Amino acid sequence: MTQIHPLQRLLRYGRSYRRQIYLASACSLLNKFFDLAPPVLIGLAVDVVVEQQDSWIAQWGFESVTAQFLALSVLTFVIWSLESIFEYAYAVLWRNLAQNMQRDLRVETYAHLQGLDMAYFEERSTGRLMAVLNDDINQLERFLDVGANEVLQVCATVVLIGGAFIVMAPSVAWMAMLPMPFIIGGAIAFQRFLAPRYADVRERVSLLNSRLSNNLSGILTIKSFTAEDYEIERIRQESEGYRLSNRRAIALSAAFIPLIRILILIGFTATLLYGGLQAASGNLAVGTYSVLVFITQRLLWPLTRLGETLDQYQRAMASTARVMDLLDTPITLPPGQQRLPVSMVRGEVQFEDVTFAYGSHHPVVEHLTLKIPAGHTVAIVGSTGSGKSTLVKLLLRLYEVSEGRITVDGLDVRSLAPQDLRQAIGLVSQDVFLFHGTVAENIAYGSFGATQADIEAAAKIAEAHEFIDRLPAGYDTIVGERGQKLSGGQRQRIAIARAILKNPPILVLDEATSAVDNETEAAIQRSLEKITQNRTTIAIAHRLSTIRNADRIYVMEYGQLVEWGTHEELLDRNGIYASLWRVQMGMR
Repeated sequence: MTQIHPLQRLLRYGRSYRRQIYLASACSLLNKFFDLAPPVLIGLAVDVVVEQQDSWIAQWGFESVTAQFLALSVLTFVIWSLESIFEYAYAVLWRNLAQNMQRDLRVETYAHLQGLDMAYFEERSTGRLMAVLNDDINQLERFLDVGANEVLQVCATVVLIGGAFIVMAPSVAWMAMLPMPFIIGGAIAFQRFLAPRYADVRERVSLLNSRLSNNLSGILTIKSFTAEDYEIERIRQESEGYRLSNRRAIALSAAFIPLIRILILIGFTATLLYGGLQAASGNLAVGTYSVLVFITQRLLWPLTRLGETLDQYQRAMASTARVMDLLDTPITLPPGQQRLPVSMVRGEVQFEDVTFAYGSHHPVVEHLTLKIPAGHTVAIVGSTGSGKSTLVKLLLRLYEVSEGRITVDGLDVRSLAPQDLRQAIGLVSQDVFLFHGTVAENIAYGSFGATQADIEAAAKIAEAHEFIDRLPAGYDTIVGERGQKLSGGQRQRIAIARAILKNPPILVLDEATSAVDNETEAAIQRSLEKITQNRTTIAIAHRLSTIRNADRIYVMEYGQLVEWGTHEELLDRNGIYASLWRVQMGMR
C-alpha cells in the first residue's frame, strides 16, 4: 500500500477551510506583489534623474521633473499603504485559520479517540496520546501561523521577479536565475533527509511526555519508595534522548542557510558585474539596472529563510503524520443504531454462550450463559482473574464478545446506540475516578442538568451528605485531581451518589466496598439496600458478607460459572462458595 504524504492528508482534511485558505493566500500574494514594488519605484526615480523629460514616467503625461516626483510620491504612498493593509490581513487570516484548525483538529481527534475500544488505550500510554493531542497539533498550528505564508511568498517572489527579469533584461535574467535550480534541489534534498529525523524527534517527545505523565500520576509511590533519584535519572535519560534527536535534526537543518547563501552570492555577483557592464556600455538603461540589482537581492535573500521555513514544515509534517494516523485508526466497535430510551428499559440482562479473549490470549470467559431477570439482584463471586469484571466490560460494550451475544431486554447490545446502552447502566467500581472539580460537579457528572436539591438528595441516600457538609466549602469543595483530597471511603460514597442521581434501571457494583473500612462498608451497605430496590443489580464482590442477601449468587472459575444459588443453598452444597465463606468468616 502506497504511503500518502502527510501534506496530502492535511490538504484533504483542510477542504472545509477552503474559503479561509483562499482568502489568506490571496492576501499573502498581494502583500508580496506590493512588497516587491519599492525596487521598481527606485528604478523609476533613477530614470527620472537621468532621463528627466524623457523618462518612462514622462510618458504618462507628467512632463516636469517636479510633477514626475510628485506622481512617484503618491504612487509610493499608495503601494506602501496597500502592502501594510495586506500584511495585516494575511497575518490575521493565517493566524485565525491556524487557531480554528488546531481547535477543530484537536476536538475531532479527541472525539475519535473516545470512540476507540479499551484495548487501544491499554496498548498505549497516556503520555504518548497527550503528545499527539497537544504537542503535535500545536506544532501544526505554528506552521500554519507563519510557515504557510512564507512558502507562498517565496513562490510568488520567484515567479514575479523571474518574470520581471525576462521582460526587462532577458540577457541578464539567466544569471540571477542560475542559482534557483540548485536552491530548490537543495531544499528537496534537505526535506528528504530531515523527514525521518523529525519523525524521530516527535517519537522522542512522546516518550518523554509518557514518562512525565506516568511519574506525576505515581508521585505517591515514588515518594513512598524513596525513588526520587531513580526517577530523576530516568527523566534525564529521556530528556537526553530528546536532546540528541533534536541535535541530529539541527545539525542538518542548520547547514541549509550557509549553503544557500553561497549560491545566492553567485547569482547576485553575476547580476551586479554583468548588468553593470551592460549599463556602462549603454546596452541597459541605468534605471533598469538599478531595478535589477535591487530585485535580485529581493529575489535571492528571502530564500535564506527557506531553512527556517523548511524546519517548521518538516516538524509540522512529522506531527501531521502522527495526528492523521490517530484519526485513521479504525473504530473496531461500530456503534449500533437502535434507540432504547432509559424510560423503556426493564432491565433484563442475558449472556448467551459468551466467549471472550483479550487479543490473542486464552479466553477469559468461555461459553458462559447467564440470565438476570429484570428487577433482581444477583452477585458474581470468584477468585481473582476468574473473569468477573470482564463481564461488566462486555455488558457496557467496552469490548466485543468473541462468540455468543449479550442482550438487554432481548436486544443485542451490538445493535443498540452506545449512549442509550450505557445511559441505562450505572457503574460503581472499586477504582473510583473523580474529576478535578467540586464535590457537587462530581456527583452530577453524567446528570448535568441536576439541581442542587437533586445532588443533595442523592448524597443523603449514599450517606455522603454528612461528611460533605463538614468539608471546608461543603458541596463546593474542590476534590483535587482524581479526588486525592478525599479518603477512599469518601470517594466511594460520592461514586454511589453519582449512580443514584443517574437513576439507571441496571446497577453494576464492581467491588464497590472492597477498599473501605468496616464502618464505611456498613454505611455503603445501607445505601445500597435502598438503591437496589426495583432495579436490576449485578454485584461483583470479594467480601461475601456484602452479597449474602442477593436473589442469586453465581460462582465463577476460569471464565465459567461453576456454582449458583442463594447464600444458604451454596453453603449447604459445601462447594467453592462454602469454602470461601469459611475462610472469610475465620472458620476452618
